[in-house]
Amino acid sequence: MRDLGAGFKYLMRGQRWVARHGKQFGFGLLPGLITLVLYAAALVALALWGEDFVAWATPFADDWTSPWLGLFRGFLTVVLFALALLLSVITFTAVTLLIGQPFYENLSEKVDRDVSPDGTAPESGLSLGRELWISARDSLRILVRAALWGVLLFALGFIPVVGQTAVPAIGFLVTGFFLTQELTSVALQRRRVELRDRLTLLRSRKTLVWGFGTPLAVSFLIPFVAVFLMPGAVAGATLMARDLLGEETTEEETTEDADNPSPYGV
Repeated sequence: MRDLGAGFKYLMRGQRWVARHGKQFGFGLLPGLITLVLYAAALVALALWGEDFVAWATPFADDWTSPWLGLFRGFLTVVLFALALLLSVITFTAVTLLIGQPFYENLSEKVDRDVSPDGTAPESGLSLGRELWISARDSLRILVRAALWGVLLFALGFIPVVGQTAVPAIGFLVTGFFLTQELTSVALQRRRVELRDRLTLLRSRKTLVWGFGTPLAVSFLIPFVAVFLMPGAVAGATLMARDLLGEETTEEETTEDADNPSPYGV
């Protein structure tokens, strides 16, 4: 249970770090805003034409009598939109990190330098193109795993009682794990930690991961909140990655903080 609280603490420390570094917070908002606009457009399109898509995909029901035709297609339309929302929450972080790779890489490095006793940050030594390729490849692998979990949980949701109680709770834990996996990948990839090793590392401290990722998954259900929490989530994930790797960390405020107070007055 101690790890559960520690995970949440890293999430809060990340938010406090970006609050003290207003410039990094501002730059960190841009990728999230771009992703939000893209996702909002896709969801609006689905809301407008989802019913037409369901009708096109179920021609076998054209001859059904009322009210069964309307109930059947209405149910499928709701299911389609709910599944799209679930996938949006799961994939929002991956797409935002991919779009904002340079921004978040820079933010993560600054966090490392700020909390490292010697003021240094690990470097991958890879070109930006190579880093983007690795990030996109690993994100696709994670999204495939997340999609499989999503389908499984969606199917389990039809089980009476369990589907309406335990399954949603499990869903938030699973989503929190995948969110944490994506967010820590910024710092761990820079340390040349491969995807398989990252998974092993995170599974060894599941309660820590859930303490960090599950509250984030719940808050990400509100799109604008997700945008504003992303910079701090990357910062917090960097701090947690240092813990997972056993790296020494100091919480002392740097000279840079004192010389450059946050424009937000925090």
